[in-house]
Amino acid sequence: MTQGVQKSSSNGFEKHLASEEQLEKINEVRRLVGTLSEKLSIYCSDASISRYLRARNWNVKKATKMLKDTIKWRAEYKPEDIRWDEIAKEAETGKIYRSSCTDKHGRPVLVMRPSRQNTKSTKGQIRYLVYCMENAIMNLPPDQEQMVWLIDFDGYNLSHLSLKVTRETAIVLQNHYPERLGLAILYNPPKFFEPFWMAAKVFLEPKTHNKVKFVYSDVPDSMKIMEAYFDVDHLEPAFGGKDSEAGFDIGKYAERMKEDDKMIPSFWTKEGCPSSASEPAAESGASLDTLSLEATTDASNHDIALDSQTVSINDNDDCSVTKVLPEDVVNQNEVLTADKEGHA
Repeated sequence: MTQGVQKSSSNGFEKHLASEEQLEKINEVRRLVGTLSEKLSIYCSDASISRYLRARNWNVKKATKMLKDTIKWRAEYKPEDIRWDEIAKEAETGKIYRSSCTDKHGRPVLVMRPSRQNTKSTKGQIRYLVYCMENAIMNLPPDQEQMVWLIDFDGYNLSHLSLKVTRETAIVLQNHYPERLGLAILYNPPKFFEPFWMAAKVFLEPKTHNKVKFVYSDVPDSMKIMEAYFDVDHLEPAFGGKDSEAGFDIGKYAERMKEDDKMIPSFWTKEGCPSSASEPAAESGASLDTLSLEATTDASNHDIALDSQTVSINDNDDCSVTKVLPEDVVNQNEVLTADKEGHA
């Protein structure tokens, strides 16, 4: 029998749940949610419900509450109705944009540059983030349901710190986009960011490890993270890549997003929405954390430098920190083995 895997929130060891049991839980959540409009029923596909169940350790009651909250939020906020012209002002500086490249597993990449914040409206900033998330999800390949974040700290200083925006961002991402983040790379964060990160993590729930990695361009072993996940020939130079034509151009990006906007109506049909597809994590028998580590092994034969201290930050999906330093080099296979045995 094919086995699905879920993580125990109590001890971190993997537990196995038969695929039949998974389907029973998915159907139970759907029954508890009740009758929905056509658009919301498309959102509540098996794949989508499975993400909420994984985010709540396959607890039907908790997953149902979480999903109901999202359904209410989507009915009121209408994220699928946001269009480029509404948020174009927020996008002008390239503070968030979907890169033209993907990682080695075809996952869309959102580049974030917090130093390029150009507005003071938290509401507007969050609405733009939601637009970017929805756009990235719409551009997911059929065999993927997660995305990658590349967070560039070039030019970042104390004036860019905002616990309010961090809190609001965490609420939206944790509550309404569970299991959507596969990897986040914090590229060249300044020293003063670390204590801020420790303060900001209280807004997030502790669970997922190895989702967020600190990478420093002046630490060669650290840069192996980039080589493991990306084809450097198609990565922009700001992240150690070789594609001089990659990067952000507001004119070109605006046209690209307007074209994407035209696809939104067809996306929200049973045929067009990839969330209606089969659930890869459940069928493959791997947890999101395990998939993340296996992806690293497939992507590169390099060893990856990982710190022995990992800061857990999120119960759903979004963040945990792995500090990357040259003196802490360990073999990827050792990390993978430890994770599967429940010791990492």
